[in-house]
Amino acid sequence: MESTVRRALNLLLLISLSFFHQIPASPPSFPDEALPTKSGYLPVSPATSSAIFYAFYEVQEPFSSLSQTPLVIWLQGGPGCSSMIGNFLELGPWRVNFLKALNDPLVLEPNLGSWNRKFGLLFLDNPIGTGFSIASKPEEIPRGQYTVAKHLFAAITSFLQLDPQFKFRPIYITGESYAGKYVPAIGYYILKKNAQLPVSEQVNLAGVAIGNGLTDPLTQVATHAVNAYFSGLIDEKQKGELEKAQLEAVRLTKSRNWTAATNARNGVLRLLQNMTGLATLYDFTRKVPYQTELVTQFLQNDEVKRALRANQSVFFEECSDVVGDALQEDVMKSVKYMVEFLVKKSKVLLYQGHFDLRDGVVSTEAWMKTMNWDGIEEFLMTERKVWKVSGALAGYVRNRGSLSHVVVLGAGHLVPTDQPLSSQAMIEDWVLERGLFGYQQREDSLSSM
Repeated sequence: MESTVRRALNLLLLISLSFFHQIPASPPSFPDEALPTKSGYLPVSPATSSAIFYAFYEVQEPFSSLSQTPLVIWLQGGPGCSSMIGNFLELGPWRVNFLKALNDPLVLEPNLGSWNRKFGLLFLDNPIGTGFSIASKPEEIPRGQYTVAKHLFAAITSFLQLDPQFKFRPIYITGESYAGKYVPAIGYYILKKNAQLPVSEQVNLAGVAIGNGLTDPLTQVATHAVNAYFSGLIDEKQKGELEKAQLEAVRLTKSRNWTAATNARNGVLRLLQNMTGLATLYDFTRKVPYQTELVTQFLQNDEVKRALRANQSVFFEECSDVVGDALQEDVMKSVKYMVEFLVKKSKVLLYQGHFDLRDGVVSTEAWMKTMNWDGIEEFLMTERKVWKVSGALAGYVRNRGSLSHVVVLGAGHLVPTDQPLSSQAMIEDWVLERGLFGYQQREDSLSSM
């Protein structure tokens, strides 16, 4: 990891950024067909050279005119982790060959489960200072979700201005993990901002999707012990020890001692890791952690950086400690109220990989049940249905009105990595309201109550 001083010096060396790029010839390790349709930098404010890096992939198999084809935006978690992990390990059209033998070369392979099969797909390195994004000064890195959302709004509106056909395409904002905060924050900001803008300047937000998200930390931090215990991973004595640590994190959160509360949550997760001895809490079935370091290795290649039109002065890191430190006091703050607002004004998808012990099914259902939304009781009474993809069991779906919840079997924290075809079917059917996500399915659920 690069030190704070080194990162600051690198960033201060930046003089200017070009915001609109033509894609150059690709290096041998980056085939032409894997290049993004557009990539480069989007400004966050006219008062600074700080900018968000983006990579956009147009739809592969359009089902309508481009002006009507949905745009899916992906935000990674962290805080401070690059959306290029999502791009090249999870849901982008090309992924690193993470199943390769040790001595095999590192190359890109087509991803049959890409999320841009039916939609345009935009990856944003968020917040500034993350991945290839630029923070011209460390103090410009956001300390809370309002600034995160403000920067994202500026970047998204700048992107929409790149092509007249982008303007009125329905937009779905998606992400995982700490993006369980970013996604509601920018969705909430867009809807509030739209109310102040003429129709011609509004962002056409159609919905938000959160995978294995940290959204309401006060509720979620209290679920780890019971989840691990009933999964057979800790015994009753260990459960008691973990519950004691959880109560301290809850107490500090309620007292608004944000830094101490964040540290207490980290302590809970370390204790759970030590008790279980698992390779990773992100997927309790894995013998080794997710190989995100392969993406880092790939993106630190100078030829790859040139092909992506990333600024050569930026040293790529999978996750930025500088950004993580800046948002330390934000970690235990809830954005549940933003989800409650969004579910009343748009549509919301919450999905989790079944094997995740950090931000998994139990964690999400705990806060979801407490939502201040007049449809929550009927939602919870709606039958959860068996979900199949190509005839095979893929998980379970419950939806009512504007809220959908999906449990993805055979997956951990990085659902698209573990189950690419299931995740693709999920996002396509949810956006297009097909199958178990269709209007008729919701009507049938309501009529049977």
